[in-house]
Amino acid sequence: MSEIYTEELFQFVQDHLNGDPAQLLLTHQGKTNFDIKAAIQQIQARQKIQKKLPTWVSHRKVIFPSGISLEQSSSEETAKFKAGLVGGEKMIDLTGGAGIDSFFFSEKFQTAIYCERNPELAAITGYNFNLLAPGRFQIHVGDSIEYLQQVSKPVDLIYVDPARRGNHNQKLYKLSDCEPDIIGTWNLITSKASEILVKASPMLDIKQALMELPYIQQVWVVSVKNEVKEVLLSWKEKGKSSCPQIHCVNLHPSGDSNFSFTYEEEAMASSDSGELGAILIEPYAAILKAGAFKAFAKRFSLTKLHPNSHLYTAKEVQSGIPARVFEIEQEVLQPKKELKKLIPDGKVNVLTRNYALSAEDLKQKYRLQDGGEKFLIGTKVGEVYRLFLCQLKK
Repeated sequence: MSEIYTEELFQFVQDHLNGDPAQLLLTHQGKTNFDIKAAIQQIQARQKIQKKLPTWVSHRKVIFPSGISLEQSSSEETAKFKAGLVGGEKMIDLTGGAGIDSFFFSEKFQTAIYCERNPELAAITGYNFNLLAPGRFQIHVGDSIEYLQQVSKPVDLIYVDPARRGNHNQKLYKLSDCEPDIIGTWNLITSKASEILVKASPMLDIKQALMELPYIQQVWVVSVKNEVKEVLLSWKEKGKSSCPQIHCVNLHPSGDSNFSFTYEEEAMASSDSGELGAILIEPYAAILKAGAFKAFAKRFSLTKLHPNSHLYTAKEVQSGIPARVFEIEQEVLQPKKELKKLIPDGKVNVLTRNYALSAEDLKQKYRLQDGGEKFLIGTKVGEVYRLFLCQLKK
């Protein structure tokens, strides 16, 4: 690897970070003393993930792998969040990949063991670890479950992020379909650690996962800027519980939010229907993903517009509510006639919840485009479909 990634290659990458990769390859192929294709791959990777991994991108000699390992890796934001949940003497990452999670976890442990069965990927990640955190890691190349069987003393944390791509590159969501099979090896994994943290797809059926993995005590649904990125399942040897806490987290530069509940609380809660107020309230995406529909309404004294709409209303709203709050400017009763006057440029943010049309169909029907500061919200109030022009409350 050191023969390919020379100082001249690293300098070329830095000098052309904002260049067009195809044009650079056309211009420089056959004219350099280094592997131009490797340099172009590094430029492409840095362009693609500069927002996702700013700390690593800022280091000129970090090498980024090609392929899906980088695409599926955690962002710096979510990796730091996970690292903030744990700590101890020794941890094992069973599915090391590009090493982003391992790197941030290692800051909380004296020893970090990184497992990866792909030798080429392990070599690149090991090089990066030596560059960024020398002496902090032990690298194991091979099957992590076989390695785990040889571990004699339980460690403080086992972290696992099962691969969610099938043989034909299709996306997988069920834990039983992913690799490694943590359901089939759950007894082994729980015997080798005081704490286990599982990263799963944002599409995971949480209730099904809780039935498949006994004694999960906490679940985190993690979103970044109101987009769900991952679901975390936490097991601890101490404090086993049949009623896990569900934490709905939204990481945002302006401030993070967290809404916690249990499924028992959700089952016992009731949500009232009532008159439409002057505002519409949409819980953050993590709350909707977790299914805290009635618990959310009860916690913040809100009225639900319809049992299946998952939009709420109130005369006034509590400060700090983990939701987007919209002020209704007016109801649109005759869309074909009114929308041309209300939105002359046709640019509006369209949102539908339990409405006759999807957001895309609504945009197509009335020739609307995403953009602007206004929101067009379609939903069902009682038994009637209604459409509102709204402004996001600051």
